Amino acid sequence: MAEEEIMAQIDGGDLVARMLKGEGIDTIFTLSGGHIQNIYDGCLDEGIRVIDTRHEQVAGHAAEGYSRLTRKCGVAVVTAGPGVTDTVTAVATAYQNASPMLVIGGAAPLNTSLMGALQEIPGTVEMMRPITKWSATIPFTKRIPDYLAQAFRIALTGRFGPVFLEIPSDILFGRFEESELELPTGYRTEGRTQGDFRLIKEAAQLLAGAERPVLMGGTGVYWANAGDAFRELAEKVQAPMYLNDMGRGMVQQDHPQFMSRTRRIAFGEA
Repeated sequence: MAEEEIMAQIDGGDLVARMLKGEGIDTIFTLSGGHIQNIYDGCLDEGIRVIDTRHEQVAGHAAEGYSRLTRKCGVAVVTAGPGVTDTVTAVATAYQNASPMLVIGGAAPLNTSLMGALQEIPGTVEMMRPITKWSATIPFTKRIPDYLAQAFRIALTGRFGPVFLEIPSDILFGRFEESELELPTGYRTEGRTQGDFRLIKEAAQLLAGAERPVLMGGTGVYWANAGDAFRELAEKVQAPMYLNDMGRGMVQQDHPQFMSRTRRIAFGEA
């Protein structure tokens, strides 16, 4: 048998699943749709759990919830057209909450663009741009790993947030030889973004000279996993601590400096 006849072929669904596995993602949320069917096959091959919801809105909110609980990128995979538009509220919520989230949307084939294919809604990429950090269409099957690498880098760098990738069905179901596959590695840093040391020094001087300092911790404390640092600062300057939004729970409520019901009075007299 000729060598070319026994070489294994893979498709876009395999590429998506392998990139997800490389990011440590063990679960995706979806509502089953034909435009994205082979992503499920790839996920099953890679041991990634597929949770099939009753509505794409649920899939989107569940993906954001996953990101909040794990501090990893939550992933929603939805079918073309109305499947994508149904996730808008969840994506906007993730944008407001700085939740890292990837929405993969199916789409009509590129080679029949604007010909009225099944569930074709032109402009979904443009629709997502105001409520995402990045929104794009993947143009070639072999570029799927590159686009996913960039999506994860953008979602998890700086202020976290959602990203959207549209994969037309002819791109997603495209096939090529597995021997030609090179998955990107080292495409994002695990290092944390540091604050401006000059401004940190100025803030420290202000705190040192304050008569009645009060500390408020919000969503940024959660995403930075900085509860201990926040508590140590409060103890250093002997300030009461208040938590808001996703910062709630980052300090033990039995700490003598933790406050909750007196926030209005405290900030009024600080």
